[in-house]
Amino acid sequence: MDRRHFVKTGALALCAAPVMPAAGLGLVRQSADQMPEWLRAMVGQADKGIESLRTFQVKDAKSPDLGGVRDGFDLLNPHSTAALIQYGACGLASPSSKFYKSKDLLADMDLAALYLVKTQHPDGTIDLLSTNFHSTPDTGFLVKRLTMSYKLIRQSGTEGTEKMLANLKTFLLRAGDALSVGGIHTPNHRWVVSAALTKLNELWPNPKYMARAEQWLGEHIDIDRDGQFNEKSTFIYSSLTDRLLITIGKGLNKPELFDAVRKNLDMTMYYVHPNGEIVTDASGRQDKAIVGTLENYYYPYRYFAIKDGNGQYAAICKLIEKTAGLKTAGFLDYFLTDPSLWVELPTEKPVPVDYVKTFPNSGLVRIRRDRRDSTLIANNPVWFTFMKGNAVLQGVRFASSFFGKGQFQSEKIGENGKEWVLTQKLDGPYFQPYPKESIAPDGDWEKMPRTFRPQSEVQLLETKVMIRETSGGMEIEVVTNGTERVPAAMELIFRPGGTLKGVSKIENTKDAWLLKEATGSYELGGDTITFGPGLALHKNIALRGALPAMEAPTVFLTGFTPFRHVIRFS
Repeated sequence: MDRRHFVKTGALALCAAPVMPAAGLGLVRQSADQMPEWLRAMVGQADKGIESLRTFQVKDAKSPDLGGVRDGFDLLNPHSTAALIQYGACGLASPSSKFYKSKDLLADMDLAALYLVKTQHPDGTIDLLSTNFHSTPDTGFLVKRLTMSYKLIRQSGTEGTEKMLANLKTFLLRAGDALSVGGIHTPNHRWVVSAALTKLNELWPNPKYMARAEQWLGEHIDIDRDGQFNEKSTFIYSSLTDRLLITIGKGLNKPELFDAVRKNLDMTMYYVHPNGEIVTDASGRQDKAIVGTLENYYYPYRYFAIKDGNGQYAAICKLIEKTAGLKTAGFLDYFLTDPSLWVELPTEKPVPVDYVKTFPNSGLVRIRRDRRDSTLIANNPVWFTFMKGNAVLQGVRFASSFFGKGQFQSEKIGENGKEWVLTQKLDGPYFQPYPKESIAPDGDWEKMPRTFRPQSEVQLLETKVMIRETSGGMEIEVVTNGTERVPAAMELIFRPGGTLKGVSKIENTKDAWLLKEATGSYELGGDTITFGPGLALHKNIALRGALPAMEAPTVFLTGFTPFRHVIRFS
């Protein structure tokens, strides 16, 4: 396995809160003999992770970095080092793993634990080398998984665990001191810290752990009326928050926290593309507009499918197994520590595949008709996407060269009958001489700001985008009013890997095309999107003030203001 790929996916897996009942050793061993096939598949995939991580562990006894595991950028990293313990614990505890009760693996894990203790700051924190230092929340990310590892190692029956567990306990207790007093950065960090403290308290009860968790919980859960959390991070942090709240709700006997999780899971069913990917366009975090699948939601959907007998959640679990099954291995420890989730899922019930759904707090409209769907997005230069099975139009943008600020985006999505409307109003003034009595004696331009200069020759440009559903797809109408002869361009940005037809390559570009007239098509994986008619009145596709072209096959429609054009997708 490619190291950077593994470390990247492993880091996402580490962003999860542990869930485990106070099960005895006998329960885990007895249940492990009846592991379902899907769980054995997770174990096999996790074994590959163990093999990869071990190859990048420092084994030189003379090295000051002994025990550390290098990450995808060749940095010795607490997170990749902790991942060896996390995945290793799963191997030690799983009878179907090639590492079951492996004393050699246990020795490597002990070196990793010693490295964590060595690099831990005196206040109990660790560093996230990419951005955060002496970081309480990043310490929490590790602790909430390593507490699960501690239990799995202890329950595995592997010979010689006492020494390794003592070293791991040292790290965890020191971290507990930091988590009891340290600060956070983001909304989800509150629940990361609280979940980590909850899990520490299960191992070593301490009133200060619970007092701090209750302090954070006193701020209430940041769930909005759409069913979304504050960061709107559908690929990473919403699913993380779901798992964290399950952990806290179970550990602190606060089932009322589950209501927010259910609300988010209900909403997420309307964020699923026909190919099993998740809508990420409205995220406020680093997963904005990335291509992501649903593996991070597998645990919460399975947990509540079984707990509530929810057939729709069961159907989502089956979808995840089909489209992202191998990626769920990063959450193996959840399922090894909770055998109640090994039972069969309830009978599936149909999930939404034919709907129009508006999420006003997220500035998002979702339209799905079985194998095709569209997403409309406010406050975003990419304001429309269209998918038809495997064929993906991953974004539409519109821009003009209007005073270097003509990249279109709309603050909101209005609904007018059977169409959705996005608008933008721009002005481009010129400025008169500065008021004589206020002129800077030294002639410094910065001391004579434009805000105090009279304006003249003010140019105006209003752009309106109207989006309508058709019998076979969608159509977009773009209309501008105001200043004339302004060059403008619409971008149709497709996912790399497909085949374009009916378009003309723009010379001296990597992957830019013009749709001159009639219609074009894009095919990928047996599915085809047709689009048109075209418009090509110029070849200036790098308009001043517009965003740079994306690294993707892009079809341009070009013209001048007053711009008026309707393009259809089917």
